Amino acid sequence: MSQSETPSSNEGHKSRRDFIRTGSSWLVAGGVAGSLVGGQLNIAQAAHSFGSDEIKVGLVGCGGRGTGAAVQALNTESGPIRLTAMGDAFADRVQTAFRAIKSQHGDKCDVAEENRFVGFDAYQKVLASDIDMVILATPPGFRPLHLEAAVEAGKHIFMEKPVAVDAPGVRRVLAASEKAKEKGLSVACGLQRHHEVAYKETIQQLQDGAIGDINFCRAYWNGGGVWVRPRQEGQTELEYQMRNWYYFNWLCGDHIVEQHIHNLDVINWLKGSYPVKCQGQGGREVRKGKDYGQIYDHHFVEYTYADGTVMLSQCRHIADCWNSVSEFAHGSQGHCDISGGKIYDGKGDLAWQTRGGRDGWQQEHHDVIADLRKGILAAEGEYGAMSTMTAIIGRMATYSGVELTMEQALASELTLCDVDSLKTLEDAAPLTPNDNGDYYVAVPGVRKDFGMIF
Repeated sequence: MSQSETPSSNEGHKSRRDFIRTGSSWLVAGGVAGSLVGGQLNIAQAAHSFGSDEIKVGLVGCGGRGTGAAVQALNTESGPIRLTAMGDAFADRVQTAFRAIKSQHGDKCDVAEENRFVGFDAYQKVLASDIDMVILATPPGFRPLHLEAAVEAGKHIFMEKPVAVDAPGVRRVLAASEKAKEKGLSVACGLQRHHEVAYKETIQQLQDGAIGDINFCRAYWNGGGVWVRPRQEGQTELEYQMRNWYYFNWLCGDHIVEQHIHNLDVINWLKGSYPVKCQGQGGREVRKGKDYGQIYDHHFVEYTYADGTVMLSQCRHIADCWNSVSEFAHGSQGHCDISGGKIYDGKGDLAWQTRGGRDGWQQEHHDVIADLRKGILAAEGEYGAMSTMTAIIGRMATYSGVELTMEQALASELTLCDVDSLKTLEDAAPLTPNDNGDYYVAVPGVRKDFGMIF
């Protein structure tokens, strides 16, 4: 949508609606379509069954989450596995990650110096190396590009959440995920609650009717915030933003996308569908310094599903406030603390409690790699993309102050950054500060801000 259009405009939307309905699989009976069972392809098709063969893994994105994901992949015990290639935009990240992984996994971390790649093209070099599976863990603004390249290269994929920062990126991920199915490739997504036994048991209880008809849900990610990486002497603007990536929407998507996606995804999973509209509010109450880029420090969003169920969503990065990372469901016969794995009857008495394990981050790697050995393909790209889109439409609503439909949001043409064109740290950053060093921040109700979100 051009900057001159308003969110209520229908002009030019027909072709995009056609793409959404025919070019992706999410909008079928309100949920993910096709031959999926529990986020896996029902039939392995032409997938290679690794059996006891060694699986060689590459890592793209060597920050904390990439390092952790690589360690967790190497922790799996279903058969031999090695890390053989690594890549990042920054050399120090590659070396720090290599040392950390090597300290835990000795011979399994077998990345020769010539296979430690640096630069914006490092992902291409990792994919061109002799690997079977790649872990994609850069800041999420790069995820659609890297996923497309991994599918084109014929690699199995584990991609961290979120999988995009804008609607065009989500559409790219949906299309790449469909192509992966056609090519017999596994696509797993780091929404690890789907693999956590406690969550799986609790969601199953609710879907089996433990609290009757579900008509209201709540989701929270309220905490004190995350790290800040101040500007260093000699950094280009692009390097500064990439080092401090959490605070720039083209890289992170705002914390409603980067963190709160987990909680929103749980409710989507429970409902078996995605919201059809939302409205919300947010802003920057304490996060006002130059080091905080452009993201908000709080969001409150009311989501509505097709059957009328409402989800109230809060996420906040403000210290010394009420904190909670949790999800709840309320039904005609009781309510459930989903994150706590507890179900209460209509009188408020505890009726059921899970005893299931909680290590979803590790279990997802156990599951995905064990399944690969059996020739079973993870097919998590669709719900990864649409739960990402659920978070993105929330940001769009809080930034604008406008009620939006999912159809409008998913049809958006605004790309926050053309990351495909970035080649070096000397390239121009997509966002520049003003003369005071401050970055443009969305103001709800100001019409020009639609240009930031549509």
